[in-house]
Amino acid sequence: MDSRKKWYEESHFIDTTKPVWNYSMLTDEDVRNFQQGTYYSIYKKFGPHSIQVNETWGMYFCVWAPNATRVSVIGHFNKWEPHLHQLVARWDNSGIWEGFIPAFNLGEAFKYHITGFEGRETEKGDPVAHFWERRPYTASISWDMYYQWHDDEWMAKRAAHNSLDAPWSVYEVHLASWQRPNPGDEESYNTYDQIRERLVPYVKEMGFTHVEFMPLTEHPFDGSWGYQVTGYFAATSRFGDPQGLMRLIDAFHKEGIGVLMDWVPSHFPYDAHGLYMFDGTHTYEYADMRKGYHPDWNSYIFNYKRGEVKSFLISSARFWFECFHIDGIRVDAVSSMLKLNYSRKEGEWEPNESGGDGNLEAISFIQDLNQTIFRDFPDVMMIAEEATDWPGVTRHTTGGGLGFGMKWMMGWMHDTLDYFKVSPWERKDHQDKFAFSMMYYYDENFMLPLSHDEVVHGKSPMIYKMPGDNWQKFANLRLMYSYMWLHPGAKLLFMGDEFGQTTEWNYKTELDWGLLAHHSHNGVKQCVTDLNALLREQPALYQQQFSQAGFEWIDLNHREDAVMVFKRKGLDPTDDVLVVLNMRPEVRSDWVIYTDGKAYDVEIFNSDQVKYWGTGDVYNPDIRSELVDKEKKRYKLTINVPPLSALVFK
Repeated sequence: MDSRKKWYEESHFIDTTKPVWNYSMLTDEDVRNFQQGTYYSIYKKFGPHSIQVNETWGMYFCVWAPNATRVSVIGHFNKWEPHLHQLVARWDNSGIWEGFIPAFNLGEAFKYHITGFEGRETEKGDPVAHFWERRPYTASISWDMYYQWHDDEWMAKRAAHNSLDAPWSVYEVHLASWQRPNPGDEESYNTYDQIRERLVPYVKEMGFTHVEFMPLTEHPFDGSWGYQVTGYFAATSRFGDPQGLMRLIDAFHKEGIGVLMDWVPSHFPYDAHGLYMFDGTHTYEYADMRKGYHPDWNSYIFNYKRGEVKSFLISSARFWFECFHIDGIRVDAVSSMLKLNYSRKEGEWEPNESGGDGNLEAISFIQDLNQTIFRDFPDVMMIAEEATDWPGVTRHTTGGGLGFGMKWMMGWMHDTLDYFKVSPWERKDHQDKFAFSMMYYYDENFMLPLSHDEVVHGKSPMIYKMPGDNWQKFANLRLMYSYMWLHPGAKLLFMGDEFGQTTEWNYKTELDWGLLAHHSHNGVKQCVTDLNALLREQPALYQQQFSQAGFEWIDLNHREDAVMVFKRKGLDPTDDVLVVLNMRPEVRSDWVIYTDGKAYDVEIFNSDQVKYWGTGDVYNPDIRSELVDKEKKRYKLTINVPPLSALVFK
C-alpha cells in the first residue's frame, strides 16, 4: 500500500457516503468574462476553496473541462476511486464543473478523474491549485493562502523603487542551487525559511536593488530549471508551503529589496497530470500542431485565441502580484510567442490572416496582459525576454506597442561578450561593435542581462570567457562588469558571476562558495558590491538612464589604444560623471581628455584597486585640470589610467 495512503487512512476520516452538493460560487457574469478572456482573478473562485454551506464546512471545487462527460474528485479521502464524488456540469454549456464536498479539509491531496473526449480517461491536478505534492508525487493539495504581511512601508513606496528613473541592479537566482544543505545531493533543498536566513542578508550586503527568481511556479522536472510549468498558481513545494515563500518575499521587502519572478506563458509540458490534453483533447493548447507544439522544448503552446485560456494566464500573473506581493515579472520566451515561424522551417507554419508571421492572438494577449497588470498594479514592472528586433516591445499599447516596461537587451549582451573574448591587442578592430549598443539603445527601455543562459551548455563561466593570464582574466571581468554598471539601463547578473564562478552553472549542485577564500574571487565580489553602491549613490547613473539626455560619447577616437570615454548625466549637471575605459593591459600615463562644461577633479571609482585584486599602483589623487577655452568652458584633463580598467570621475 502507498505509504501516503496508509498514513492518511490511519489519521484522517471523511464520510464518503455524503454526496457532492450541487453548489456554485460563480455568477453568470463571471462565466461570461471567463469565456471572453476578461476574468482576471479566476483564482478567487476556480480551484478548491474552503467554505461553509448551510452551516457545514467543506471544500468547493470548480474546474474547466469543456469536453468532459464526467468529472470526479479523487484522493485519499475516497481511496482514489473514480466517480464516487462527481462534480456537476453547469447548465450554461460553459464546460465548468462544480460541487461542494462536506467535511473536506485543507491539506488534502486530490486530483480530478476526467472522462473526456471519445471516452478518454485522465487524472489531472487542479490547474488553479495553490499547492502541490512534492515531486515525484503529482496530486494537488487543498490550501489556504492567508498570510499576515509586514511590508506596508515597502508597498507604500515601491512605486519610486520600481520606476524607470530609479537604480536597477538585479541578482538572478535559482533557489535550489544557490545553496544546498548537502551540496552533492540534488535531492536536498533548503526550505524557504532557510533560504530567507541566508539569501536576504547576502543580497543586502551585495547592494542589489532587486532579486529575480527563476520560475518558482510548480514544475515536475528539475532539469527544466522551472520553465516547464504544471502549476501556474502554486509556489513549488520543493522548499515548503506557499507561506514560506511569502515570508521570504516579506523579508526582502523589509530590507528594501524588490522581488521579480520569471513567468512562462509561452509553453507547458506534456506531463500526464498537467494541462496537456486536459479533458481528452486540446483544451489549453492549439489543436493545430503548427501553432500548438514547440519543437525546441518538446512542449505545447497555449491557445491564445481562446478566451478561457487568456483568463487563465492573465489571472496567473495577477495572482503573483496580489497574493505574493511580487514587484515584477520577467516574461520568458516572448519571441517564441510573437512569431508563428519561430524555430519552424518553411511548410511547418501557416501565415496569419494578413499574410505575416506574427501570431496576432498572442500579440493581443500580451497587450491585454500588460494593460491589466499596469492598470491594477501601477507600481510594478513587466519585463520581456525578447531577442528579436520586434518593434515597440516597451511602447504603450495605445500606440501599437506590446506595453512592457523593460526588455532584455540581448544584442548588448552578445556584442559585449564577443568584444571581451577578443585579445586586448585586437580590440581596436572591434570597437564599432562594442559601441554599437548606443546606436539603438533608445529604441526600447533596456535591461542589460548576463543571465544563467550565458554560463551553461558549454558556453563556459564568465571568468573563462576572458582572455589573458589569470590576472588579466580577473581584470577583464572587473572591467566588463564596470562597463555594464556604467552603461545606461537596468542590470541583471546571474548568481555566482558576482565572484567569478570557475565552473558552468549546474542546477544539481550549489555555487562554489569556497572560491571566496581567494583574494581574486573575493575581489570581484567586492567590485560588484561597490558598483552597486556607486549606482545607488550617483543620480547620473539612473535618473536619465532611458533618455538621450543621460549619455554622451566624449572620446571614441583612440581606437589603436582601445581607450574610450563617455559621460553619464543627471538632472542636475553637477551630478554628471565621466567614465574612462582602458581595454588593453597597458598603463596610460598622462592621458589627456577634453570635456566641455566643467572640470572633473575627483576619482570616485577605480576597478584596479588592491581590494579588487588589482595592481593599486595607478590612480589619480590629484587630477590636472586646465581651462583651455573660457568661452566654451572647455577643459583639458590629464590623468593616469591603469591597465584593463574602468575609472569614474566627478
